[in-house]
Amino acid sequence: MKAIQELLEKLRQNIHTVIVGKTEVVELIMISLLCRGHMLLEDVPGMGKTMLVRTLAKSLGCAFKRIQFTPDLLPSDILGVSIYNQKTHEFEFRPGPVMAQIVLADEINRTSPRTQASLLECMEEDQITIDGVGYKLPKPFLILATQNPIEYEGTFPLPEAQMDRFLIKAHLGYPSYEEEMEILDRLEKRHPITDIKQVFDLSELINLQEKVANVHIDESLKDYIVKIVQVTRRHPEVALGASPRGSLALMKTSKAKAGLAGREFVIPDDIKFLAGSTLAHRIVLKPEAHLKGKNAEEIINEVLTQVPLDI
Repeated sequence: MKAIQELLEKLRQNIHTVIVGKTEVVELIMISLLCRGHMLLEDVPGMGKTMLVRTLAKSLGCAFKRIQFTPDLLPSDILGVSIYNQKTHEFEFRPGPVMAQIVLADEINRTSPRTQASLLECMEEDQITIDGVGYKLPKPFLILATQNPIEYEGTFPLPEAQMDRFLIKAHLGYPSYEEEMEILDRLEKRHPITDIKQVFDLSELINLQEKVANVHIDESLKDYIVKIVQVTRRHPEVALGASPRGSLALMKTSKAKAGLAGREFVIPDDIKFLAGSTLAHRIVLKPEAHLKGKNAEEIINEVLTQVPLDI
C-alpha cells in the first residue's frame, strides 16, 4: 500500500501544478477513479471544474472527450450511430464521444431526460447498446459530470435513478484570498496545463484499482455502514433514504481512502469522511426539512451522530 500511496501522491502533485487548493475534491476524484466510479461536480461557473477534469486526463494519459449538454442534444450525439455504407452495403458503427476513457459531461442538467438516460447503461455496465449490438467501453472509464446549482432556468433536474449512479458528489467552493492570488500569478502569462506531463501508465492505474478492492474492511465496519444507511431510511425529515447501492459506494470509497493513506485496512474515520459525499445525493428530503433550511449533507451529519460504532 505504501507503493500505491507514492504513485497516487505523484498524481496529486501533478494535478496541483494546475489546480490551486481544492485538496479534498482532488482526493475525492482519485477515490472515484480507484473505485471505477463516476462523479458529479456541482458548483457555479468559473470554479475550474472543466480544468480539473482535463488535468486529470492529461496526468493519466487517457483519451479525453468533453460533451457540452444542451436541450437539443440527442442520445446518438453521445453514444454514436450506425451509418449505412453504400460501398460495402453494410451498416458501420460510428462511435460517439462517450467511447473515451475520461468523459466530461458538462452541464448535464441542461439536456432532456431522454438524453440523460442514455448514460445510464454505460455508467452501470461499462457498455453501450446500439441497434441491439453491445459495445464495450474502454478501460479505465470515468464520467465526470458538472452542473450549476444556481441557474435552474431551462434545466432538467437529474432523476433519483440517475443521481444514484454517481459514486460521489462534490462541491469545489470559492478559493481563499491566498489561493485566488496564486491563481492570478500562475495564469498571468501562460496556462500551466500546457506543460503538464503524464505521471504513470494506464496499466499501473488498472493494477491500483485491483489492489484497492482487496483492502480489508472489518465486519464491524460493514455493520456500521449498513446501520448508517438504514437510519437514512427512517429519518423523520427524509422522504427517500439511501439505496443498497449507497452502502456499496460507502464501502468501496472507504477502501480507496485507506489505500490513499497507505493502509491495508479501513478505519472508522474513512467512513465518516466519505459518508456525506457518497450518501447525501442519494436521499430525498421532505418539504419540512427544506423549510428549516436543512440540506442533505446536514442530515447525513445528523445520522452519523445517531449511529453508534460497535468495535
